[in-house]
Amino acid sequence: MNEIQTYLEQELNEAMARLRQLGGAIVIEDFPGPVGDASSLIDSVDEIQVNVDREISLATRSLLVERANNLAEALERLRNGAYGLCEECDEPIAPARLKAMPEVATCVRCQERIEREARRSDTVGALFGVGDDEE
Repeated sequence: MNEIQTYLEQELNEAMARLRQLGGAIVIEDFPGPVGDASSLIDSVDEIQVNVDREISLATRSLLVERANNLAEALERLRNGAYGLCEECDEPIAPARLKAMPEVATCVRCQERIEREARRSDTVGALFGVGDDEE
């Protein structure tokens, strides 16, 4: 158990270090001007590149924040004696899955079911216009 805790803490520290490298909440300040402000750009290609870089940076940061939160939750499950058990069915999660993604909280079977339900919900929502932005 001590090995698992050390590994989870190491992964969490690495995620936090990468977040600090990205500048944490100051990511947007790395790019000139507000979103859509092209006054300092030479042409539209530069504007597109700045927007692409901004989106990639924000997406990367979002994924890192999500991973750090999941790792912190995994450490909490470890302290509570629930680490390695699926939160959906209470069955053990395969060791290979935990090794690949130590923060995972569901077994493969339950995760596949959750993803199927999400896709089905997205499909049904799209058919009925749920989630579309109305202007």
